[in-house]
Amino acid sequence: QVRLVESGGGLVQPGGSLTLSCAASGRTFTDLTMAWFRQVPGKEREFVAAIGWANDDTYYADSLKGRFTISRDNAKNMIYIQMSTLKPEDTATYYCAADLHWGVRSAGQWKYWGQGTQVTVSL
Repeated sequence: QVRLVESGGGLVQPGGSLTLSCAASGRTFTDLTMAWFRQVPGKEREFVAAIGWANDDTYYADSLKGRFTISRDNAKNMIYIQMSTLKPEDTATYYCAADLHWGVRSAGQWKYWGQGTQVTVSL
């Protein structure tokens, strides 16, 4: 069993930046592909980015690449998502996810999830 705990959400103004963190436990961290998703009420959970065991192994939602950067610290069992030039449409609950596969963007194919952290982009 993998436990994931997100933190770092909050209110940020349009154009601002925010970094979310996710702490993982329960399994060898470097075995896991880690990811961020986001969801707004009434919509499907949307893929944001994922990272393999090395920081060079990443893939992103095309619409977010360039503004969002995913990274991981294997020594701390943590992943991060740095979000810049935030827009009101980035407002969502952001979820950390983990699994053993690679290249998967569908939320339904990820096994482990955190509880989510709310990000609100507004004046």
